[in-house]
Amino acid sequence: MQTDVAALVLLAEQMAREAGDLVRTRPEHVAVAATKSSAADVVTAMDLAAEELLRARIAVERPDDGILGEERGHEPGTSGITWVLDPIDGTVNYLYGIPAYSVSVAAVTDGLDPATWTVLAGCVHAVADGRTWTAGLGLGSYLDGRLLPQCVDRGLDGALLGTGFGYTVERRRHQAQVLAEVLPRVRDIRRMGSAAMDLCTLAAGALDVYYERGLNPWDMAAGMLVVREAGGEVVGLRGAGPGAAMTVAGPPTAVRELADLLAALDADHDSE
Repeated sequence: MQTDVAALVLLAEQMAREAGDLVRTRPEHVAVAATKSSAADVVTAMDLAAEELLRARIAVERPDDGILGEERGHEPGTSGITWVLDPIDGTVNYLYGIPAYSVSVAAVTDGLDPATWTVLAGCVHAVADGRTWTAGLGLGSYLDGRLLPQCVDRGLDGALLGTGFGYTVERRRHQAQVLAEVLPRVRDIRRMGSAAMDLCTLAAGALDVYYERGLNPWDMAAGMLVVREAGGEVVGLRGAGPGAAMTVAGPPTAVRELADLLAALDADHDSE
């Protein structure tokens, strides 16, 4: 298995870097090609082009594998492995020219649900500055080829916390109410705009804990493995696994404290 996982990690990194090279050719003026859940949930032509590049590489390198991509959805395979692709994680940042967007590529087994799947390999490539996080199941997590140390657990009150927000008015209103209760109980917060980069930044020690409601499988597949292989946990609330309802990541003590707080605040349900 280790040899297979190592090969998957290598391929994930190669593909993420190739897609990053394409995304890096960002034109001076980026146009919105489409919207999804709301006017704030945008798709650009580069999102579509980068996913096509990734799908074409997988079709050549591993034609029996399935693919789950943000823009074109699920294409089943027969090998038991599915590639989970986010061609640009942080599209709004990309649209505005804010240098916090990434390509996320992961290979998973056991279905399409982040709460139950096994992530075998993953890569998150920060396009603007080239930082590249990789992880393989049982092989550790790396930043630019350097093994990451295990996460430091400072508990919640000393934590620099990362988070993100949804796209609909109703969800954002409730998230603001939750954040108003969380903010006094942590050191400070950061909102980067790329969930994949948030997770990897946490694994590298530049955030202490992270939570977000509404993550899709492609937002978190690679990043959650990077966190776990660096000694962190990625969970949901009330004993559930991570997913769209809620994802909480960080070292064990801080994660437990934050998950308990978020559950008490009913953070995994939108206000009526």
